[in-house]
Order: sequence, then structure tokens, then C-alpha cells
Amino acid sequence: MSLNQTPSAERIHIGFFGVRNAGKSSVVNRITNQEMSIVSEVKGTTTDAVKKPMELLPLGAVVIIDTAGIDDEGELGAKRIESTKKILSACDIAVLVTENADSLNPAESELVAVFEEKRIPYVIARNKADLSGKRANTDRDIFVSAKENTGFEELKEAIAKALGNVKKETRFVVDFIKENDFVVLVTPIDESAPKGRMILPQQQAIRDIIDAGAISVVTQPETLTATLDGLARKPALVVTDSQAFGRVMKLVPDGIPLTSFSILMARYKGFLDEAVKGAAALDNLEDGAKVLISEGCTHHRQCEDIGTVKLPKWLADYTGKSLDLEFTSGHGYPDDLSGYDLVIHCGGCMLGDAEMKSRMNAAVSQGVPFTNYGTVIAKMNGILDRSIEMVYKNK
Repeated sequence: MSLNQTPSAERIHIGFFGVRNAGKSSVVNRITNQEMSIVSEVKGTTTDAVKKPMELLPLGAVVIIDTAGIDDEGELGAKRIESTKKILSACDIAVLVTENADSLNPAESELVAVFEEKRIPYVIARNKADLSGKRANTDRDIFVSAKENTGFEELKEAIAKALGNVKKETRFVVDFIKENDFVVLVTPIDESAPKGRMILPQQQAIRDIIDAGAISVVTQPETLTATLDGLARKPALVVTDSQAFGRVMKLVPDGIPLTSFSILMARYKGFLDEAVKGAAALDNLEDGAKVLISEGCTHHRQCEDIGTVKLPKWLADYTGKSLDLEFTSGHGYPDDLSGYDLVIHCGGCMLGDAEMKSRMNAAVSQGVPFTNYGTVIAKMNGILDRSIEMVYKNK
């Protein structure tokens, strides 16, 4: 990925949905001004979701998602439909493409019901306006013609307007610091650290610090004491990788705010309150309790992997219980969470806000406590209150 590219997790995800042959792919190609998707008169040409990161005015950095027809047939069709519904969990906004000028058919009405159930903002692109005749647009219904390439500027404006109600205002760390503050970032370099690069939350922190006119100082646990001693004044904040909490907490004086990248990410993604409540469930786990440890990205498991090696050991030490642990990564997050006693998720830096909140809401709606790595590690080290004090003091 180029340094100038916006990460996928930070892009607006726009999903295009509809029945087969309603013109989804044609509409996508028109709105992007690219031949992104194959267009055919044969129903069901789009079999898997097609994703394209791009810049789309007036929206900025987006991911366009063209999905399979919701009314696909047969066993394979059922799998495509299920896949299409899963994609909704990753969408910040949905566009329903229909060739019906006045009403919706049952499959389309079902889609709208799902949008509303999941609280996903949506607009309806009523395609083939060249056949239905000129109609007046509303905030939600936009008449377009892929054949004549009309109505697409209005459609983009409608998407932008619908998104205006859910635009993220939270920054990563900038609202905790001021100009010329020192901020110390503790970034351990071990076998599980990515080679030759920094992880996204570390990059976001540095960018935010620069934007605030403050000074970022990047160090490792082994050099943290020398770093603190060498500063002209005490730092306004220390942010550590969660897995180093145990070491770092002993080195940072009580008068200096201390938190982790994972806790800041939970706040940034909008689920810190739930993560704090979910962490309390650790104290209620019994032998045989079923715990799901889930990561949003896929990567090669190292010998000291935090999710599958370190976290299970720390959980066993803290609870003193024999826990039944299960692991998922990437997009393999289960729909049915009712059998779990706790879900512990990574910070979600590689997942969009919509997908991360969908995962949290799935757990909460099924009565399952939901937390994340940084929050639960802070609790197990006895410093959860300290690590979130700064966040809640600034509310």
C-alpha cells in the first residue's frame, strides 16, 4: 500500500444491492466511471462481491462493493445471498438498485427491511429512468439511467447527504493533547511485530500528534525509562502496545496518563463503553466457559502470537479456570454467538466502523459480553481504571 493511500478501514464502504438483472453492475460502472463489473443480460453474472477502493467526489476515499443478486436461485444462489447479507455488516451505506419506478418487489422490500433492522442508511437508485419517464427525485429515491448515463451526480449527492448523519467526528488521540506536548509511544519489536513497518494504530497516533503540533517520541519497553528521563518535561500521555502493559505500567509514574493503542482504537471505533463492561465478565467465568477470541485481519501466526498464545496464557493465569477457547480471524466471525460466555476481539484497526459495530451489536443482542484485547489486558494487569481515566475525563 502506498503511503498516500487511505487504508480500507478508513474508507467509506458503499454497497450496491438488488435483484438479478436490475442493473447493479451497470450503475456501479457509471457511478465510478470505470468498467469495474461485468455487465451482461444473463441473470446472475455477478456471482461474488466485487470491491474497488477509489476516490469518489464528493465523498472522498471509498470502497465500492458490487454484490450478487439477492434473488439468486439454487444451493449456490443461497450461499451468494447469505454472502450478500454478510457484506451489509461492512457497509456504511447501502444503495438499492431497482428497475421499478414506483414500488419494490418482495425481494427488494426484504432488503430494505434488513437495511432498517441493521440501521444502515440507504438510498434507492431507480434504474432505467429512460423507460419509466422523468420523475422527481427525493432524498431517498433517485432516478438514474445507466443506458443514458443520467442521474448519477444526483445519486452521489444523495449518498453523501445520507452519510452526513453518520459521519465520524472522533479522532484517534488529538483531543487529549495540545501544541508542544510530548507523547511517548511504546512499540515493542518482537517476533510478532510486522517487519519493516508500523501497525495502523501507531501510524494514526503519530499522524494525530503531528496534526496537533505536538511531539511524538517512539520507543520500546527496554528504552522507556531512558526516554522518560531524557525529556525536558513529563509527557502529556504514554500510549503502549497492549501486550507490553505489564512492563510499561511499572515504568510510567502514576502522574502520567497511560493507555494503549487498542483502547484508543476501541474509542475511535465507537465501542469502548461496551468493551469496558464486557471486561467485567472475566471475573464471572467458570471452568469450561466458552470464550471466542477474534481478530479482524489474517496473518501468519507467530510463536508468540498475542491472540492465540499470549492472551490464552494470561486468561488462564488471571481466571484460574480451564476455559474453552475458540479463535477466528478475518471475516470468519460467526453469526450465532449465543453459545459463548465472552467475546474478546482485537482492536479492529483493519475493519471499518460499520463492521466492527456490527460484530459488537451481534454479541450484545445475543446477551454475550463483548470486549477487546487492550481493555481485557488492562483489566488483567489491574490498571483498567487508569488506562481509561483520560478518555472519560474528556467526555
